[in-house]
Amino acid sequence: MTPAINLAKKAKVAHSVHEYTHDTASESYGLEAVEKLGLDVHQVFKTLVVKLDAETLAVGIIPVSEKLSMKQIAKAAGAKKANMAEPAEVERATGYVLGGVSPLGQKKRLKTFIDDSAQQQSSIFVSAGRRGLEIELAPQDLLKLVNGKYAALCQKA
Repeated sequence: MTPAINLAKKAKVAHSVHEYTHDTASESYGLEAVEKLGLDVHQVFKTLVVKLDAETLAVGIIPVSEKLSMKQIAKAAGAKKANMAEPAEVERATGYVLGGVSPLGQKKRLKTFIDDSAQQQSSIFVSAGRRGLEIELAPQDLLKLVNGKYAALCQKA
C-alpha cells in the first residue's frame, strides 16, 4: 500500500489499482504504463514537479504523450516563470522516487494543476506512488483529492 492508495481509500473515492512489472531500461515511465497495461495514451497522465519563480514547488499533471509548457503552468499558477524542479527536491517534497511520483499522498501538499484534457476522460491513470503501479480514478475525484485546478498545460505543436 502506498500513501496515494491509502488517501483514495480513506476518502472513499472509487478507484482501481493496476500493477505491471517495471522495466528499468524503459525511457518513459508513462508510455511504459500505456504499453504494458494496454491503455489509451490520452488516459494516462504523468506527474511533474516544477519550481515557480525559483522558490515555490507546484505539480503539473499532463497526458504522458505531451510536453509540459513552462509558460502555461507559470500562467496557471500566477507566477512569472517555471522550471523543472531538481530530482532531489522533488523526492524530498513528495516522498516519492522519480518515475513513481504520485499527485496523491505527497509528504508536502503542493499547488496542483491538471491539464484540462483530463475532463474529456471518464477516468484517468496516474502513478500510485511506485514505478509499475498506477491508480485509475475519475478526473474530478483527483481534482478534489489534490485540491487542484484545471488549466491548459501542454505545449502546442
